[in-house]
Amino acid sequence: MKPLLISLLFFWINVSFAQISDFNHIDFKKADSIALSYPNEGLINLPELSLKLTSHLNTDVERFRAIYRWVCANIKNDYSLYLKNKYKRERFKDDSIKFKNWNTDFRKKLFNKLLRKKQTICTGYAYLIKVLAEFSDLKCEVVQGYDRVSTTDTENLTLPNHSWNAVKLNEKWYLCDPTWASGIPHPETNRFTFNYNDGFFLANPKLFAINHFPIEAKWWLLKGDIPTFEEFLNAPVIYGNAYRKLELHVAPKQMHKNIKVSEKVIFKYQLKEPLDKSKIRFVIDSGSNQRKVKPTSIRFKENLLNIEQQFDTSGFYDLHFYIDNDLISTYTVEVNN
Repeated sequence: MKPLLISLLFFWINVSFAQISDFNHIDFKKADSIALSYPNEGLINLPELSLKLTSHLNTDVERFRAIYRWVCANIKNDYSLYLKNKYKRERFKDDSIKFKNWNTDFRKKLFNKLLRKKQTICTGYAYLIKVLAEFSDLKCEVVQGYDRVSTTDTENLTLPNHSWNAVKLNEKWYLCDPTWASGIPHPETNRFTFNYNDGFFLANPKLFAINHFPIEAKWWLLKGDIPTFEEFLNAPVIYGNAYRKLELHVAPKQMHKNIKVSEKVIFKYQLKEPLDKSKIRFVIDSGSNQRKVKPTSIRFKENLLNIEQQFDTSGFYDLHFYIDNDLISTYTVEVNN
């Protein structure tokens, strides 16, 4: 076998299982404690901040954890700024000069606001993670691409709209999303609330791929089965809670299903932890009313959850999957006679 082919094969094998479970033997309590002990640190001296966060930790993954955890606990997501940038980019996308000038000007304002007020959007989060990591001799990259959330207009998603990070630890690359991990803006006021979600730290690349589409294919970190952009746009909507509860979303692959009356839709999930059946439910929204239902069938095989839901009435439904009170994913189902 040729050396280049061997190297490529090794690369794909090496990244295919790169996720947090590689570090089950690591206790992150010390790294988290250090990160949370510097709530008032500014961003004027980034080398010093990086040193404070990492100098008392022994492994690269702990050092990166402290950096990541600090950023997620101290940098606010300025969603109003994100919306302004989105509007301007859409407005200028057919005028290359205005588009370039806006990006240049916005980048200056973005990083100025990050340094002064510790507020930013995804680009600032990913950039700050990268810089702090590199000051601690960790190899980290900013990944540019597309995201999908419940409010994304997939029919008009033509420009990259999100940034996240890839970090190299023990010769393997891992994915994380500090923006989504840090908290969420209020859907009406856009006011940001810190609410750390650990599921986005060294996430399973297969789960990550459902709502992250990198521009550079190498950052999928998947072995085969790379989604097309159309498949990405048509995938189910998954929420932050999915990263807390699921190891993997297995089926269905598409958000929308067309079925006949009395036909069943099959759902499959790989859970992080065992789960009681009583905690599983759907909310079915017909547009005129919502109703909570227990799935038609629930089966477990170790941590693999298999659910079936039968529809006995024609119509168009939004189907929301919950574990406890946590919204995990959303689908649409058209039921015909």
